[in-house]
Amino acid sequence: MSDDQRQITAFLEMMTAEKGAAANTLDAYRRDLADYVDFLRRSGVAVTGARKGDVSRYLQELSVAGLKPTSRARRLSAVRQLYKFLEAEGVVAESPAEGIAAPGKARTLPKTLSVDEVDRLITTAARAADGLSGRDLVRAVRHHCLLEMLYATGMRVTELVSLPRSVLKGDPRLLSIRGKGGRERLVPLNGSARAALARYLALGVAPEDGVAPMVATRYLFPSRAEGGHLTRQRFAQDLKETAAGAGIDPERVSPHVLRHAFASHLLDRGADLRSVQSLLGHADISTTEIYTHVLEERLKRLVTEHHPLAKKDP
Repeated sequence: MSDDQRQITAFLEMMTAEKGAAANTLDAYRRDLADYVDFLRRSGVAVTGARKGDVSRYLQELSVAGLKPTSRARRLSAVRQLYKFLEAEGVVAESPAEGIAAPGKARTLPKTLSVDEVDRLITTAARAADGLSGRDLVRAVRHHCLLEMLYATGMRVTELVSLPRSVLKGDPRLLSIRGKGGRERLVPLNGSARAALARYLALGVAPEDGVAPMVATRYLFPSRAEGGHLTRQRFAQDLKETAAGAGIDPERVSPHVLRHAFASHLLDRGADLRSVQSLLGHADISTTEIYTHVLEERLKRLVTEHHPLAKKDP
């Protein structure tokens, strides 16, 4: 059995054991992935060595062969699921199918929040600590700090909650973040976020027990959870509670929505796409291009407001 076949077999076994996939579903995955592996073999590429360009060429070949968009989308979905599994198992650093839009489908615009709504969220989180003490104070201050840092940097929520204390070394205006695939990037930390972080650090205790010195822990946001740090689920839950307190529909708010807000607001105020790509930690500019609608709106506004003929009556 080849390495490619072993990877697919392991994936199908996972689908059976963990997902309870039906026989028909497994057969469909098996057929679709066998076709993908055959394409890679003809190109001299292994499953674990494929790049984004290989996946794109595979979809192009399917299109030339006359496959309907829905069938091509199904094949892409199978490839995505395979690489999601391999990424989780540590076999590949990053999925080459990430950021590739499904054939025949326009990429949906990301949900986001207005600047005013984000301000209300942050203000609500800051005020939540008023009058509190002990463990409740620590948790409230921690949540405000997390919210400030998320909006200031656009970090992925997993990157945020698992930040090591070592990020505090060096220039306090910059954070060194290790993202997907082990890639490191520098992101600036604005004054508001630095102040919230300083307030949190000044408390000097681990959030989950209120006693242990935080300096003795590996993580910036320690917890008794299995991973040793605050979970993304807990932060997301706290964020929805903050949204409700700010008068915003909690269903519209999540850590990922705030990441989108970070990117959208930067672009709306003049940042270029490449800079935002770097700050978000996207490996490929095509992933960042979901925000081009923001650039288009900005250009329309620029022409409307500044072109000498724009405001003349027709």
